[in-house]
Amino acid sequence: MVTVTALLLVLCTQIGPAQAARRPLPGIWGDLFGNPPPRLRRKVRAASVPLPRPRPAEAPVAPPEPSAAEKSVPAGADKPAEQAAPAAPPPSACRQALTDEIAIAPSIPDIHGPGGCGGEDLVRLETVVLPDKHRMQVNPPAILRCKMASAIADWIRTDMAPLAAGLGSVLSGLDNFDSYDCRGRNGVAGAMLSEHGRANALDVRALKLADGQSIALTDRTVPRDLRESALHAACARFTTVLGPDSDWYHEDHIHLDLMERRNNYRICQWDVLDPLPQVAPLLPAERPADAPPREVAVKSDSQPKSDGQPKSDAAKPATAKPEAETTQSTQTPATKKRRNNRRF
Repeated sequence: MVTVTALLLVLCTQIGPAQAARRPLPGIWGDLFGNPPPRLRRKVRAASVPLPRPRPAEAPVAPPEPSAAEKSVPAGADKPAEQAAPAAPPPSACRQALTDEIAIAPSIPDIHGPGGCGGEDLVRLETVVLPDKHRMQVNPPAILRCKMASAIADWIRTDMAPLAAGLGSVLSGLDNFDSYDCRGRNGVAGAMLSEHGRANALDVRALKLADGQSIALTDRTVPRDLRESALHAACARFTTVLGPDSDWYHEDHIHLDLMERRNNYRICQWDVLDPLPQVAPLLPAERPADAPPREVAVKSDSQPKSDGQPKSDAAKPATAKPEAETTQSTQTPATKKRRNNRRF
């Protein structure tokens, strides 16, 4: 046994491991220590597995699988309430004060338009409820900020309703010329954003009365004291009041807004104009058709000039112009001065 073992060790050292891996050992040694040839395996064939039949259309729908939170709730216990939608912000103090006893002004969603247009806490002012429970319609309804709508309602209820009562009637409507409008001042492209674009302004043309009358705030035929009372009341409540003679854009309506400025600066530009005269002023009489033609002196080029001598009477006009014609030619028509103020 010792001899056989020594012989095996000698043979293993003579044949390298790489050569032993490449060629098998001959004879009995190859069966013991060599690499046998690989055995061939049969070809694997895929078995045909039948698929399940499609689900019938009339089959009942399986209930949804409970979530992990529901699985953790023990049997018999109350299930947690469904997740509620995010709560709306609480109403502002202005919204709480502007009740249906003062005005019908439902809230509308916030507007976020281009260029800073829109605003928050917006309402649609439809009706102002007067102290005697009469209702004044706003036609068309005005989209305003709550503070602006509240100021309009106070102005109508406190100041304008007594003026209508002095005329023996009651307010029934407000002619809304413009409220929210995303535009520049005076509708000029590229101008600064108007307060109308911030839903912070209202243009008023007239106030309607129940007896069919209309108080146009810029109409010269409306009694002057009534228009002056409306002027003083508006300028006391609003930071900007523009009317006739403020610029060329507010001759037929009144602009009201609550624009915030430094040091609480206010603008009140509304001239209460006097009525136009019923009779036109007298004009000079027309020249009769049979009047003789006017004689005009013609200067002769052949007449010598005398230095230092007075001009002859022939160089003067034969007849002077009538006084009426001279007065008409020298006088210039009066023009109204316009103030170049800030426009809105």
